[in-house]
Amino acid sequence: MKGKTVIYPGSFDPFTNGHLNIIARASEIFEKIIISVGHNTSKKTTLSTEERVSLIAEVTKSYPNVEVESFEGLLVDYIRKKETNTILRGMRCHSDFEYELQMATANKLMNEEVETLFMVTESQFSHISSSLIKEIISLGGSAKGFVPAVIEEKLIEKLCPAEERRKQ
Repeated sequence: MKGKTVIYPGSFDPFTNGHLNIIARASEIFEKIIISVGHNTSKKTTLSTEERVSLIAEVTKSYPNVEVESFEGLLVDYIRKKETNTILRGMRCHSDFEYELQMATANKLMNEEVETLFMVTESQFSHISSSLIKEIISLGGSAKGFVPAVIEEKLIEKLCPAEERRKQ
């Protein structure tokens, strides 16, 4: 039996196959997943908020219980507006835990009704990081297997100069 609505927040710059793995598995557990793309004006991103929302919506369209939108401000305020109290966070490896625990604790202190659930990505995705993907692409490599194809195409467009793309 599926549970309630869960918020899956992140910068998703870019959205990876590890993120998609979390969505695929969580879609079997929750009635509704809202992928919430954080808009942070102080953080430099490769893809705009609008591009990230659009690309994520495209790669998750086969999951009828998944919605994608952006948000600004505190996550605890956003989830209150969404009338839920559950946050889903994905973890790749043990080094993610310290940061995620800190965020979960802060959110709980700001709103004691908030619950954060951690889901560990499957092992074949544990090495994937956004900085690794961006470095591979900016150096002319392939990110096949790291990100969905449509996201790889957009990253190549953004990170790989036109003359380099012609050589590939």
